[in-house]
Amino acid sequence: MILSGSTFEEEIGYARAVIDGDWVHVSGTTGFDYATMTISDDVVEQAEQCLRNIESALAEAGCSFADVVRVRYLVPDREDFQPCWPTLRRRFGDIRPAATMLVCGLADPRMKFEIEVYARRPAAPRPVPAEP
Repeated sequence: MILSGSTFEEEIGYARAVIDGDWVHVSGTTGFDYATMTISDDVVEQAEQCLRNIESALAEAGCSFADVVRVRYLVPDREDFQPCWPTLRRRFGDIRPAATMLVCGLADPRMKFEIEVYARRPAAPRPVPAEP
């Protein structure tokens, strides 16, 4: 289990991510800066912070964005999704994971964007045989 230090994890009772064999399940991650528990009012900045939070969890699990196979975007206001596309494309444009966008309420009215990802950990590098 991977914890980010978010007070939400302690208060609600969940982990930022869970490693299950080769799979890494990253919980819905919001635009809060978990070190300061602050959040921007700007939806694009929230999306960027979501991705920084996810990147940290993936790194701790031995993964990167290149290992993401599924992403789910959650937004309370569908109009907020398109302004975030350039930010999302920078992280996922070359990877092209399966993706879904859902319009739904989030836990705190300050939250404008939430992202959940599933990644597959890379296989361990094969040992290089010694030269004879």
